[in-house]
Amino acid sequence: MSDYQAPLREMKFVLEDLAGLGAIARLPAFAEATPDVIEAVLGEAAQFAGEVLAPANRIGDTQGTRVVNGQVVVPREFTAAYRQFVAGGWPGLSFDTAHGGQGLPYVVGVAAEEIWQSANLAWSLGPLLTQGAARAVLEHGGERLRALYLEKLVTGEWTATMNLTESQAGSDLAAIRTQAVPEGEHFRITGQKIFITWGDHDMAANVVHLVLARLPDAPPGTRGISLFLVPKYLLAADGSPGERNAVVPVSVEHKLGIHGSPTCVMAFEGAVGYLIGAPHTGLASMFTMMNHARLCVGMEGVAIAERAYQQARAYARERVQGHVPGVAGRAPIIRHGDVRRMLFTMKAQIEAMRAAAYVTAAHFDLAHQATDAAERARHQARVELLTPVIKGWCSETGQALTSLALQVHGGVGYIEETGAAQFFRDARITTIYEGTTGIQAADFVGRKILRDGGAALRALVAEIAATAGELQRHGERLAELRAALQEGVAAIGAAGAWLAANHARDPAVPGAVSFNALMLVGTVVGGWQLARAAAVACDRLATSPADAAFYEAKILTARFYATQVMPVVGAWRRGIESGCEPLLAIADEQL
Repeated sequence: MSDYQAPLREMKFVLEDLAGLGAIARLPAFAEATPDVIEAVLGEAAQFAGEVLAPANRIGDTQGTRVVNGQVVVPREFTAAYRQFVAGGWPGLSFDTAHGGQGLPYVVGVAAEEIWQSANLAWSLGPLLTQGAARAVLEHGGERLRALYLEKLVTGEWTATMNLTESQAGSDLAAIRTQAVPEGEHFRITGQKIFITWGDHDMAANVVHLVLARLPDAPPGTRGISLFLVPKYLLAADGSPGERNAVVPVSVEHKLGIHGSPTCVMAFEGAVGYLIGAPHTGLASMFTMMNHARLCVGMEGVAIAERAYQQARAYARERVQGHVPGVAGRAPIIRHGDVRRMLFTMKAQIEAMRAAAYVTAAHFDLAHQATDAAERARHQARVELLTPVIKGWCSETGQALTSLALQVHGGVGYIEETGAAQFFRDARITTIYEGTTGIQAADFVGRKILRDGGAALRALVAEIAATAGELQRHGERLAELRAALQEGVAAIGAAGAWLAANHARDPAVPGAVSFNALMLVGTVVGGWQLARAAAVACDRLATSPADAAFYEAKILTARFYATQVMPVVGAWRRGIESGCEPLLAIADEQL
């Protein structure tokens, strides 16, 4: 397994030239986010990831986790890494200093998150969930819960989990049965939750569970769900962890990948819990945590693909095999056309996904911190539109790219010792948890396009079309990019028109074409960001920069994406416009 090196030059370019970090850093909330501070932070993050997290990745995969005497035990290297992580102040990177954070923009936190995920995906899931829970407590927890729990979560001294589903419910949260019975100022939570990521461990002094449950008077369905905070240890009078609460890990799952991350069955046996938000509004409150997680899982698609790409590229440079036409002697396989195709496909799509994810995170910052209310609303609409795209498209693409990385290795990629197989196995979960791709696609079409009559989508398309028009100033050099974006704009417009004309005739129609719509928009958004990058590169090359090779590669990468990836846009469009009559007509027993 090759060493992990965070792609800091690429990350800096995306942050500054595509995500607009400079403008974000000028907002009053981010006065300390100077360029030198951010560069130093990401440099230190890369060092920590390379020296501490990455070496523990294989250990977590081979050792896994287990339940011992009612507590989950993880590899000691994970525990040591987590304690260093907390000591370094990393958990609160993008939280307000008033809550124990570092006060940096969310987009910087997302960049750091990519580094943790690439270095050690299984380990990174713990901090990811804790940050999401902290945001939920901050927004919905009320003064008392914030005072007791928020800073501990922000600093990472305590970790947190998301307890949603149950064995009979799956993704249908309307079917959950966990009960919450009032008892004075708290509630008694009884039930069992499954698939709880980092549900228990021995890395931190307390684990705070955010749990969906029903009150005795709850109406049926999702309207009857409430959200509760259930700590592993109840708090003593001084706020420190005290008596063990009645919540225990029953078992850990034996999974295809992310072996170092304990996925638990959790039993709540009359555990003390505290209501978050108003009764029966728990799902809306939990969506604060869920949407944070969805953006981060999309980032996982980028991160694990980057890690697999680095492994495949290193192997391709070193492995000597076969001959290249016109060149004497045997050649490293990176010189072979099909290997170059696979590597360039990985590089181009990773850069497209990273840019799309970072830009979405920048919209998140502006949605919360811009000084004008109308501007905040505009950015929030973009975040809501793109969240399912980032989660679904990036995780689907990341999974495909880790498969390509294994293919670059040939037969030895299928052997565990090379490390390529682990990335392939680890990536497989990303399209499933925090809502499968089908759930993201249904949300994208049903809630994010049809609900507002396509207004948010039209605003996005208008920006993409404007970029295509601006590319004219670069003449023939970027003509391929301009043509690809114009085709993408037309495809999204046609898809939106088809949905508007057909969704009402059968309630199953939007769901039947939603995957195509999500992947179509993701592919075009990725091409849009690479085209923007190419335009920046052209301008920089006109001034003869010292790193001309970096900018030339930007243009070549955008051209490759435009000519080799963007053509699939036509297929997604035809899949939508052709309708879904066969899909809806075939009987269950014929499938």
